[in-house]
Amino acid sequence: MDVPETRELAYFVAVAEELHFGRAAQRLGMAQPPLSRAIARLERRMGVQLLERTSRSVNLTGAGQVFLTESRKALDAVTASVRRAQRAGRTDPKLTLAMKPHGDAGLLESILQCYRRDPDAVDIEVIVCGIGEQAPMLRDGRADVAFLTAPYDDLAGFDTEPLLTQGQMAMLPRAHRLAGRAALTLADLAGEQQPRWPGDDLDATDGRPPEVRDISQVMQLVALGQLVAVLPESVRRHAWPDVACVPLLDAPPTTVVVAWPERTTSRAVAALIRVSAEAAEAAGAGALRRGEIRYQDTLT
Repeated sequence: MDVPETRELAYFVAVAEELHFGRAAQRLGMAQPPLSRAIARLERRMGVQLLERTSRSVNLTGAGQVFLTESRKALDAVTASVRRAQRAGRTDPKLTLAMKPHGDAGLLESILQCYRRDPDAVDIEVIVCGIGEQAPMLRDGRADVAFLTAPYDDLAGFDTEPLLTQGQMAMLPRAHRLAGRAALTLADLAGEQQPRWPGDDLDATDGRPPEVRDISQVMQLVALGQLVAVLPESVRRHAWPDVACVPLLDAPPTTVVVAWPERTTSRAVAALIRVSAEAAEAAGAGALRRGEIRYQDTLT
């Protein structure tokens, strides 16, 4: 079959996300009948059913689930190509770095200091976004580089350089029965109210609090005694006075990585990756794969 147009992908994504032709048509600013016909034509050309339709509901088939994932990637790639080309054509080149609050584990200041001295450096705009927003920004071209946290962030489609691996801790109200312990295990937190992070496959009806989008929101809820949270150890330095931080002995470690799109050829990005690893080493964090830094790949 001929390759679907981006317009057709956008039509399908709208219907797949809304699971309702009327709402999808309204979202797209078009009438419902031509949208229904466009999706039916797409299915005929592909030779596969993407949606199960009844008089009461619309649902994705297995093929539709796969096509939704791939369509989102394709639309992000098209958007990203335009944004990156526009930035590359600017007379004043600039890199955009995305990070969640405190997502740099305290390394950003030294990284920027080192970067400014590099001959391939350009101006850097740092965007502090909500939790879970960095990877989408990098994927759709709003950012050139991002600080992500493995295993929680989706690293698919990115090259990454690990900077710091750290344990995790429980953040508890000072008056909590476990706040005075020297260490805890995850089993100790069984039954405790915990935050609902962006991307969790849960809704507010499961008894957990509304979705949290930044660390300050988490701190406030912990301080009020409404929940406990499991966070990387580096967040300890930003803990509020009425929040206790207790190490978790069996929580999986997290790794702060600097990430950039695969096949990037920008010398400015390569310089930033290089100095990020060097700054982490100098700060005592330690690049995890000393001598195997992949920033050279961006120049080949």
